[in-house]
Amino acid sequence: MAEFDDYQWLFRHSPAMATSIAEDGVFLDVNDALLSRLGYTRDEMVGRRPEEFATEASAQRIAEEFRPALRRTGKLVNKPISFVAKNGEVVDCSTNALFAYTPDGTFMRTIALYSEISEEARANFKYRTLYRSTPAMLHTVDGDGHIVTVTDHWLHKLEYTRKQVIGRPITDFFGDADRKRYAGDRMKEFINQGDFNNIERQMVTRKGEVLDLIVSSISRRDTEGKVDRMLVASKDVTERNRAERQLRRTLAENARLREELEHERDYLREEVNVALSFGMIVGESAALKQMLQRVEAVANTPASVLLLGESGVGKELVAREIHLRSPRGEGPLVKVNCASIPKELFESEFFGHVKGAFTGAHRDRIGRFQLADGGTIFLDEVGEIPLELQGKLLRVLQESEFERVGDDVTRSVDVRVIAATNRDLEKLIVAGEFREDLFYRLSVFPVEVPPLRARGEDVVQLAQHFLEQTCRDFGRETMTLTRAQADNLRRYDWPGNIRELKNVIERAVILSPGSVLRLDKSMPGLKAEKDGTAATLIADGQVLTENEMREFQKRNIVAALKQSNGRVSGAGGAAEMLGIRPTTLADRIRTLGIKKPARV
Repeated sequence: MAEFDDYQWLFRHSPAMATSIAEDGVFLDVNDALLSRLGYTRDEMVGRRPEEFATEASAQRIAEEFRPALRRTGKLVNKPISFVAKNGEVVDCSTNALFAYTPDGTFMRTIALYSEISEEARANFKYRTLYRSTPAMLHTVDGDGHIVTVTDHWLHKLEYTRKQVIGRPITDFFGDADRKRYAGDRMKEFINQGDFNNIERQMVTRKGEVLDLIVSSISRRDTEGKVDRMLVASKDVTERNRAERQLRRTLAENARLREELEHERDYLREEVNVALSFGMIVGESAALKQMLQRVEAVANTPASVLLLGESGVGKELVAREIHLRSPRGEGPLVKVNCASIPKELFESEFFGHVKGAFTGAHRDRIGRFQLADGGTIFLDEVGEIPLELQGKLLRVLQESEFERVGDDVTRSVDVRVIAATNRDLEKLIVAGEFREDLFYRLSVFPVEVPPLRARGEDVVQLAQHFLEQTCRDFGRETMTLTRAQADNLRRYDWPGNIRELKNVIERAVILSPGSVLRLDKSMPGLKAEKDGTAATLIADGQVLTENEMREFQKRNIVAALKQSNGRVSGAGGAAEMLGIRPTTLADRIRTLGIKKPARV
């Protein structure tokens, strides 16, 4: 007890201002020097908190900064505090404090010593006040990386209070990547390197929002050359980076959309060419009307359609007609010519690929199924699809889902399928070259497109249509078919169907020098049939050259000689058949170089 009394006497009579503070933060004792300076009695101060005798700013710092730091570190060194004396005078002091423990380690009290600061110290105090209130994101750390002080703006940005941050490692507020980068002693090593400029760093707010910062620092070194203080200035570039990332995403999306539009342009150009080449469906034959009735019946349904028919009958045009008459008519119609795609590129052509999926895949590419989303896909020559890909095609038809080559993202599409073939798919099934389940999925509604030879008068109507179209496209004067030409067109079998007819008409227009169509020049196989007699040709408006007239006379004589079994004169002879004298015929045979056929 005497020892305690000695301690209390020494404490109270010490020339330095001092207080003893309990664990709950109230004064246990105040020495005479502080009582004398502030003008209070001991009873007026003991049992009350230091904040009650401080300025408002100092009271806030005691609660938010000094007390949390003291609890974490066990001491305070040269912290500014301003008391308010009983007469209202503000007494600016610098305080040092430490925890006092009993020999067994039990907390006993906090001892705080106060030194009234000089004018220089007072200026430093004002500087610290300005530091805290500056509208910049600043923080100061010691050589170990613990926060010494921060500006109010720093606290506002990170949404913390001062007492929640003072004394804590600055790495507590870093993003995951930076926290790992400066783990252990690496933060202390980094600080000791000194000043740095414009380093990118991420910090995390109390609510978990990540801030992108650009940070720079200046450092102060002690007498041993080690950094003991580092002032760090941070610039928040979160919004700028977000805008840049959004701009990059927008540019990438624009590039992707541009690429898709380019692909769509290329894909749909084929369909435009089909439309320009064949125009509308022309004809009034019974076979055509029967087919159009089936087209009209199926067009408004979502059913898959299988177009059957020979090559060149116009299956592409029928597919377009079904599409235009359907509810999907405003959507895309995308054609895939299965016969022209290399086997190894089928999957990429159908479903697309991602960059690097295979050699030559230098960028992402969308497939034709994705291009046709919301519309119709026309699979021409569907019998040419490789067997190993038919299962993936079946999945798209059944589930409306697919993945790009090299990608694990499943995409959904809404596509109607129209397929076409000139092959017997049922025979391919028997041969093991075509999946039966795929056949039934494609042929929900089969439509037989009739060959041109089965369409009667449609041949002439189509020929005239192509003739007008070709003359217009080639900038030629309009031509018409003669009656003889129409008869020849009807008689021909047209193994190449409409495609062959169109080619014949285009060649005839090219080879006709004037305004008269020379169909004989584009169909040499029909020349003998077409020529008939000179009177017929002239009646049809054709003008024969001298050589053509000579060639016609020669063929006419040869025909007469064949029918007369080589006899020139006499009853039933060639001269009689031709209505000329035998001597005249003999002269012509010699002049034209005709060899008489041997008599049978």
